[in-house]
Amino acid sequence: MSRRRSNRVKKIKAVTAPAPITIIDDCVEDEYEIHRSCWKHTAAFNTRDSKPKPTEEELEMFKLTAPCFYEECTRRERSARRIKCKYLVSKLRKKLNSNTFIAYLEVLWKGLPDEKRNSSVYLDCLWFSMYKSERTRSSVFESIKTKQIFSKKYVFLPIVYWSHWTLLIFCNFGENLGEENSKTCMLFLDSLETTDTWQRLEPDIRKFVLDIFRIEGRTEKPSLVDEIPLYVPDVPQQTNDVECGSFVLYYIHRFIKDAPDSFSTDGYPYFMKVDWFSHGDLEGFCNELDSSGTVR
Repeated sequence: MSRRRSNRVKKIKAVTAPAPITIIDDCVEDEYEIHRSCWKHTAAFNTRDSKPKPTEEELEMFKLTAPCFYEECTRRERSARRIKCKYLVSKLRKKLNSNTFIAYLEVLWKGLPDEKRNSSVYLDCLWFSMYKSERTRSSVFESIKTKQIFSKKYVFLPIVYWSHWTLLIFCNFGENLGEENSKTCMLFLDSLETTDTWQRLEPDIRKFVLDIFRIEGRTEKPSLVDEIPLYVPDVPQQTNDVECGSFVLYYIHRFIKDAPDSFSTDGYPYFMKVDWFSHGDLEGFCNELDSSGTVR
């Protein structure tokens, strides 16, 4: 049953403060040309308690005859410090939705050298979630066929699940799994390792990989696919609950920059360590990508 609104609340009349007309702030020059009929004059006139609301004719007359106080007003410049603080935090350091993430990833990808871009590919960040739903699973398979995963050295699969961003990397999937020296492996990068995300996702990840092999016509036994090593390196960690998406973007950027031509489990984890990069490096990356749309 809905709650009735109190009659006492209904009878309260809102009191509107007179609009300020002594200081004109943050206006562009073009506005001053029509200042005699600006909203500040109109608002000040309408909020006078001693007079009733003007008619349309009175309002029109007021616009033509109202005095302009522009020359008498004290003008102050916008604080440079205030502007700087307003944009101090990059959009990338905030919570990213899938559309924003994809937009930034596309910009990042376009900035890569041709040889790096040609040897790698990224998958849509929603595909893993769509794969887990039987209703949308078939559309994921259709899209994966266009990516030519087995012709690439590295395949990046950003995963957003449970409101958290992580990164899965397929390495050397074009090699035969039955070979003794196969370098095929998977890397799971998580900026919030206090959770057991990778353990909860691993069964679905392996099903996903097995289905990829099948739709691409690979003949390896399912047992070989299940034995593909899945590594979870200790990588730099986030310091709040919103920047996981930024970390995934930077993981991709730094991995492409630092990874060898062919990733091997020998000497793993190579460069992927807790001190792989600093938070200052991440902040510089975010600011550069956010402001100029390019990264180096």
